[in-house]
Amino acid sequence: MSLLSCGCNSLRYYAQAAHGQGSLVFHRRALDKVIADPATPALLATRLRLAQQARAFASEQLALPGNRSYTTYVSLDRPYVVWNVFATPPYSVQAVPQCFPIAGCVAYRGWFSEAAAQQDAARLRVRGDDVWVGGVPAYSTLGWVDDPILSSMLRWDDDELDGTIFHELAHQLVYVKGDTTFNESFASFVQQEGLRQWRRSRGLPAGDGGRQAMDDGFTRLVLDLRNRLKNVYASGADQVTMEAGKRRELAAFRVRYAQWRDSQWPGEHRYDAWVAAPINNARLLPFGLYEQWMPAFAALFARSERSWPAFYADVRQLAHKPKSERDETLRHLCNGACSGAD
Repeated sequence: MSLLSCGCNSLRYYAQAAHGQGSLVFHRRALDKVIADPATPALLATRLRLAQQARAFASEQLALPGNRSYTTYVSLDRPYVVWNVFATPPYSVQAVPQCFPIAGCVAYRGWFSEAAAQQDAARLRVRGDDVWVGGVPAYSTLGWVDDPILSSMLRWDDDELDGTIFHELAHQLVYVKGDTTFNESFASFVQQEGLRQWRRSRGLPAGDGGRQAMDDGFTRLVLDLRNRLKNVYASGADQVTMEAGKRRELAAFRVRYAQWRDSQWPGEHRYDAWVAAPINNARLLPFGLYEQWMPAFAALFARSERSWPAFYADVRQLAHKPKSERDETLRHLCNGACSGAD
């Protein structure tokens, strides 16, 4: 169960992880049976049929694993499959690491119950940490279990659902213990390029580039805030001064966001609620993990002459390098295009 989060050694944590994963295995049903079941709503059957086709495309055209993952379905009684708990010290933008023997160290701890996640978060707050709890619609067991399509994944549109299947299968193909940014950037590139090819195979135009551009722009704003906070915390000032600097930077971020939104995306308010809600160090942690090295992987894919098997072979070579050497290679591939890579 180390694949769900990281390093809590308590029996309670491992017990809930084992129970949660076991429940998914017990309740999964083959997609063919769900689609053919007269009790299945027509819209659900249609969406699962398309996901089934995307799953076949993943193995046949993207050279992703051809196992039984995402060939079954589980209907959950909750909006998310797990809730991740992120924590940082009050004056640091570095995650409190959570470590497991198989998955290595990651920035969060996952719970199958929202109440249990909030209880864990409360414990960390008492300790003085900045904490954030976020719901997760899907995760990968890295091929240890045949992962199902979950009802929580259907909150997305078809592109996001199909792309997530590509993303999670990519984790099964290449995974570097303890290097979340490498793993997520690689899987995100496979998701993005795989989805582009999947849409083209069905005669559809490219996806919503405008939406992606806004998402990328907002991520840059958040990463800039994180760097500014990092400088505040590295100043060597006393706690009172750092707290004042922290509050000042958060207020200035909200002003910069409003100016960026109104000048670049007038009428768009997709991120207003996120910005208006309380912000702390922990809430910034997920940003950049999924995107930082994507331009490097795009360059590597082009260098591999857009051959998926050749690309995966090159990625595996990178995965076997020491982290410092791997990061240096990725920086070179980026050629200045990777945010937060310096």
